[in-house]
Amino acid sequence: MNWLFLALAGLLEVGWAVGLKYTEGFTRPLPSVLTVIAMGGSFWLLSLAMREIPLGTAYGIWVGIGAVGAAIAGVVLFKEPASTLRIVSILLVVAGIVGLKLSSTS
Repeated sequence: MNWLFLALAGLLEVGWAVGLKYTEGFTRPLPSVLTVIAMGGSFWLLSLAMREIPLGTAYGIWVGIGAVGAAIAGVVLFKEPASTLRIVSILLVVAGIVGLKLSSTS
């Protein structure tokens, strides 16, 4: 269950990262409220996951999911360039996430 909490926390991190773009500096009420809710949910689920998953593993995977998801969202939603270097870099982060999961004791 802790790994599910961590995965959901990471997805909510992607949601709030994308939401920040839509808040326009927290000047738009609805995107701002949704972003803050996603932030709170992400932190809460991360804290639940950390009851059993080691700090370095949980935090690293959480940040990794957020980074990969935000990078992909940037390409898909905001037409950011999908250069070869960007794609390779995303794959390296994914490799790091997998490595952290495989090396975890929980």
